[in-house]
Amino acid sequence: MAAAPGSAGRARQGRGAAGGAVRPGLTGSPLDRADKLRGDPEAFAALLGDVRARVLDLTSLDPVVTAEGMIGWKSLAEAHDQAELILLGLDGGVPHLVEWRMGQPDPIPRSPAVFRALATLSPDQAQIYASARSLLEYHRRHGFCANCGAVTRIFRAGWGRRCDACGTEHFPRVDPVVIMLAEHDDRVLIGRSAGYPPGRYSALAGFVEPAESIEEAVARELHEEAGIRVSDVRYVASQPWPFAHSLMMGCMAAAADDALTIDATELEDAIWVSRDAVRAAMAGDPDAPFLAPPPYAIAHTLFARWIDE
Repeated sequence: MAAAPGSAGRARQGRGAAGGAVRPGLTGSPLDRADKLRGDPEAFAALLGDVRARVLDLTSLDPVVTAEGMIGWKSLAEAHDQAELILLGLDGGVPHLVEWRMGQPDPIPRSPAVFRALATLSPDQAQIYASARSLLEYHRRHGFCANCGAVTRIFRAGWGRRCDACGTEHFPRVDPVVIMLAEHDDRVLIGRSAGYPPGRYSALAGFVEPAESIEEAVARELHEEAGIRVSDVRYVASQPWPFAHSLMMGCMAAAADDALTIDATELEDAIWVSRDAVRAAMAGDPDAPFLAPPPYAIAHTLFARWIDE
């Protein structure tokens, strides 16, 4: 396996150089996305002739992680004969690609293996994988034109699909999601869904709806899921989430009171927890009242920012 791109600059989650902020997971890719090359078929073809080019090593859609805790890469010669190659970006001029094949078996949406991998990868390594996975999920789900229904084909080095029947061009989109901590009396509201591991609680979250601001989405979701009214919504940080192609926008909000009315279709439970309880959970204390979300999740970043305030 070749060394992962940007290995000299890889960093674990922790304090950033500016402002001491905790860095969200799945961010900080060292790759130059090289947008100008996407629209130049001849330049992209030349990249595919570069013997230094690296292709992301995947098992289905899950990353192969090296013994050094990096995402694995293989040579162009090891790529599948019938694969189309998508440009992830350049690192020191070296092309880094991922292969796409029509007709591949549908992957397990969120396999245990992918979360084990994310737990070991640094944020920048995980971000490269997140880009690749989001693009592959896009191509898997958009093989037909939403305008006329005809088959589409890949163009722009894998960053779009074109319909030859009607000429419509389609591009990857992201689904905006708000994820937030409501605060009241120096406590924050956390909840758990039925599919969480035993003891796991996290920040509440929901999709932004059409014609809705981030602030409005935060207030609506908290009222729908927990029955609370909030104000003073403030943005904290964002994170890509490649299951399938979301952008998680982390926020804080001030709750008017702490009375809860839980929507049982969305949440299994919701509780208010103190700053000391969050510190204990983040430290992995076995006596903590809940199990904290993993470091690669933006809810972890929200907790870390809050206890450091």
